[in-house]
Amino acid sequence: MIDVGSGPAIVLIPGVQGRWEWMRPAVQALARDWRVLTRSLPGEPGEGRCSTEGFEQLVRHVDALMDDAHVSSAVICGVSFGGLVALRYAAMRPHRVRALILVSTPGPRWTPAAHQARSLRWPLLSFPLFLAGAAQRTWRELRATLPNTRSRVVFCAAWGVQVLAAPGIPWRMASRGRLAAAESFESDCSRVAAPTLVIAGEQTLDNVVPPDDTMQYVREIPGAEFQLFERTGHLGTASAPDRFASIISMFMKKLPD
Repeated sequence: MIDVGSGPAIVLIPGVQGRWEWMRPAVQALARDWRVLTRSLPGEPGEGRCSTEGFEQLVRHVDALMDDAHVSSAVICGVSFGGLVALRYAAMRPHRVRALILVSTPGPRWTPAAHQARSLRWPLLSFPLFLAGAAQRTWRELRATLPNTRSRVVFCAAWGVQVLAAPGIPWRMASRGRLAAAESFESDCSRVAAPTLVIAGEQTLDNVVPPDDTMQYVREIPGAEFQLFERTGHLGTASAPDRFASIISMFMKKLPD
């Protein structure tokens, strides 16, 4: 478990790769002002095996994180796939959710596109194509996020080291994708009682989760607010962590005590 910083608690839930380390820049930036709690998802090193009990095991995983930190309630923030976990948690555990933040999250009616369905069915065979596409998408996004070639190369080098140290394993990612594909998240939206912030990158920069899909939550969750994460796509928590932390902090400072 990662427990850093002080003040009101925010729980960060990682994406489909399952590793909290991919959010390390955001954790460090947020910890300057807040207490940040996070951990990798079930199935990752040190987190036990994925069970056969479906999506609800991820809700219990968040329970365990908060219990271990002796936190009764917190702001729950999910990134990408982690946003689906955060949404379900807010719907099922309203007494433990001070606020909900969804970042570049697949929409409430998400179903795998054709290329995603292939990856879920044949994760190892599809992985080389996934990597090639990810490299292309990343460089296109970084050209908008970072000011010059040198800063982009430095980021890619550091990010590459991070990914190699805490890799996303294809079959684990596919297993989580299948868990989400078996669920419907529409009814969860109407059950969210906490203040909600929805964050998405630029329409032309996020080629992983279309921002229009994420923005559906603004209409589906009563009272939800939207914040555009400018000059980013899907990597903003890592490539622009200070701006990400600023967006989160502005929202958290408005919450009632």
